[in-house]
Amino acid sequence: MRFTVSQSSLLKALSVVAKGMGTNSTLPLLSGIYIKAEEGTLEFQTNNLTITIRHRIPANVEEGGETVVSGKMLTSIVKTLDDAAVTFDGGERTISISCEKSSFRLNTLNPADWPAFPEYSLGDATELPSELLSDMVDKVYKVTSRETTRPILQGILLTASDNTIRLVATDSYRLAVCDASAETGEGEFRTIVPGPVFHDVLSMPNLEERISIGTTDSQVVFNFGNTTFISSKIEGNFPDYRQLLPSSCNTSVRIDVEGFSAALRRVSVVAVSNASVRFDIDADGKLMRLSASSPDQGESTELLPVEVDGQSLSIALNYHYVFDCVNAVTDKKELVLELQSNMQPGIFKTNGKVNYLYMLMPVRM
Repeated sequence: MRFTVSQSSLLKALSVVAKGMGTNSTLPLLSGIYIKAEEGTLEFQTNNLTITIRHRIPANVEEGGETVVSGKMLTSIVKTLDDAAVTFDGGERTISISCEKSSFRLNTLNPADWPAFPEYSLGDATELPSELLSDMVDKVYKVTSRETTRPILQGILLTASDNTIRLVATDSYRLAVCDASAETGEGEFRTIVPGPVFHDVLSMPNLEERISIGTTDSQVVFNFGNTTFISSKIEGNFPDYRQLLPSSCNTSVRIDVEGFSAALRRVSVVAVSNASVRFDIDADGKLMRLSASSPDQGESTELLPVEVDGQSLSIALNYHYVFDCVNAVTDKKELVLELQSNMQPGIFKTNGKVNYLYMLMPVRM
């Protein structure tokens, strides 16, 4: 095989398929990148047994063929090259790579051993705006569980129907729900996507304006432009989160996001051994008092002016989890905190192009 491609185009292609590279040293083939050259097109594939990615780019192909090279080594080489034409030659046991005054010779693996790209027939599919979906995933991604004992909580529930997109994630300590209006087509689309997969797909540098998402019995398939990204699907029933949401609240607090973020950052400095921050709502004085304490470090207090509807109330929350909420709404000016009691969850809300709800279990005061 022999082909020439620009360094910038090649580097971008490698970054697209990188998330599918395996790290299991017992299967060195899967830590490689499969390259196929034919009729003016280069095809790249990676496969780690859970994720399979295929990406195609145009190239000047003089002689077709296929090979498998170390993904880590190839990426390291291409990153160091000048933005110029890169020529590949060989591929059976070794391949030569040259770019201006630089040249390399890499050992290759047998492409005949590479697993065939999965054949699939979509049972259900939808097409959604990528930028909007990416914004929504960023708001719920950190709420997915990192524990492997309940894999269903590692996923993000995606529903698209009646021109409404909704994403839901929970790790059993907190719940994030966001929805937005967008054209979703006919019928209802519903699936559970692994959180890291959803985040990785929507962080890709070649994302198009719209992305197609479909499902098979065991897979979630993403298609955009010249890229196909296939992941194993999470099986099981997502928790019925609607039952957890209260129908009313006793106290509603309107908070300035920027001021709240700065105050919480200052108060939490002393919360070294205890991540709890106490929220005391003074309905009459229109104030919210944030306080934290640590036996080893001391105490901290901050007062914030707020608008309060309802009664005075106190609650303690894990400040790490509150920060995840605040960081998800930095584009907003105002955040609403709804409380029922110090023993029931606190709910943060914002409305706009993307409506966001973040429910957090309290900690003992």
